[in-house]
Amino acid sequence: MKAGAGIAVGLAVALAAGGGYWLGQRPSVGLQQASSPVAAAPTDGAKKERKLLYYRNPMGLPDTSPTPKKDPMGMDYIPVYEGEADDAPAAAGTVKISTDKVQKLGVRTEAAELRSLDRTVRAAGRVEIDERRSFAISPKFEGYVEHLHVNVTGQPVAKGQPLFEVYSPELVSAQREYAIAAQGVEALKDAGSEAQSGMKQLAESSLLRLRNWDISEEQIRALAKSGNTKRTLTFRSPVAGIVTEKKALQGMRFMPGEALYQVADLSSVWVVADVFEQDIGQVRSGSLAKVRINAYPDKVFEGKVSYVYPTLNAETRTVPVRVELANPGLLLKPAMFAQLELPVGGRQQVVTVPNSAVIDSGTRQIVLVAHGEGRFEPRDVKLGGRSENHVEVLQGVQAGEQVVVAANFLIDAESNLKTALDSFGHAEHSSAKPATAPASIGHRTEGTVDGLDPKENSVTLSHDPVPSLKWPAMTMDFKLANPALQQALKPGARVSFEFVERQPGEWVITAVKPAGAAPTTAKAHAGH
Repeated sequence: MKAGAGIAVGLAVALAAGGGYWLGQRPSVGLQQASSPVAAAPTDGAKKERKLLYYRNPMGLPDTSPTPKKDPMGMDYIPVYEGEADDAPAAAGTVKISTDKVQKLGVRTEAAELRSLDRTVRAAGRVEIDERRSFAISPKFEGYVEHLHVNVTGQPVAKGQPLFEVYSPELVSAQREYAIAAQGVEALKDAGSEAQSGMKQLAESSLLRLRNWDISEEQIRALAKSGNTKRTLTFRSPVAGIVTEKKALQGMRFMPGEALYQVADLSSVWVVADVFEQDIGQVRSGSLAKVRINAYPDKVFEGKVSYVYPTLNAETRTVPVRVELANPGLLLKPAMFAQLELPVGGRQQVVTVPNSAVIDSGTRQIVLVAHGEGRFEPRDVKLGGRSENHVEVLQGVQAGEQVVVAANFLIDAESNLKTALDSFGHAEHSSAKPATAPASIGHRTEGTVDGLDPKENSVTLSHDPVPSLKWPAMTMDFKLANPALQQALKPGARVSFEFVERQPGEWVITAVKPAGAAPTTAKAHAGH
């Protein structure tokens, strides 16, 4: 048994020695295999190292450098690495807004398109009498009104209808002179030529005098035939129309040239409308026009532009435009208010954007061009004609480019704030602290929801003081930038919100959250 045990021990030692020898020969291979990942790690790490592309201007100017440098203010240029180039400003003035803020602001974009810019010029006007169809009855001699046949203003009269009768001593004298001269010509038929010639001249002079006083040919023939003078003379209407003015009174004395009656033919009238200065260049004589009258809302009267006046009203900055309209049934009364519609349009297609895409400061017009991923570029544009919903862009935007049509005023505010921050070198600090919240574009405070109006997309809040505006605590109405914000606003709820001034007196909430979270975070930091 001892011999067997010794043999077993010997075999174990031999095997151990052989295994040790074999293992002694394997380390080089094993180490190579084990060391491969270790050696590869630096290789992979080297591949993951960021590649430096260039250095950009710290003020956001479109200036880059392949090597480190300083700007004129002594600020270091900011390195831009591969993968970060998109974060650098594409051009001066470009603003980048986070996707969630874009959604909160309710930003919408549309493409600039080529279209024929059809539009309608609208102007307020009034119905006026056609000046060519208005007549005044004015005796050319002195006399007295003996009898009135038409004694009411507004009375319709027919052409040739008697209006009034007058007596004049001069008229009676002129009739007698003509009657005597006419009888003398008849009596001197057989007399010498000189006598006949003199009497004819006298008769013609008397006849011309009567005609100059607007005595009708019928009355002159009756006077020459009978030789009997008439005490009164009848004046008749020269046109069928309406008596628009009557100054004649029974028994009154009148002087030569005094207008006793005015008669107007209203079968055709004018509509004179005041077209604004910026629209007058598109109005042409002969253009079709539609006229609407408040008294007849179911009727549309059609006519043509007959004349564009050459003068401008300096107070209203408008130019009168005249439209001629037929007036069957005399529905159109002088001095009625009218609404004029003039369809005008361009024959060729032009680059257009929606009217809401233009931010007009009074001195410049700006359109925000969207470059994707929350980047927006403000561009100065030169505008042309306008339609109901679109405006022509002569310079600054190309067809197909996406422009902001909603919430552009908020983006413009963000852009202005970013420019101000960059001018003080704050852009570096904001990039060095990515965890910090983006710069606010408005004012912040807390308040209690008093009421919510979903239809008007507005809310009434009793808010705390607003330090940035130096406002005291008060209750006021706010608009909501996005209807989705209504979900966080419940009557009686205490909320923390951010708001901006969209236009003078109009305040818009751009972000809202429950008021409990922020104070808790502030206390935790204060404890440190």
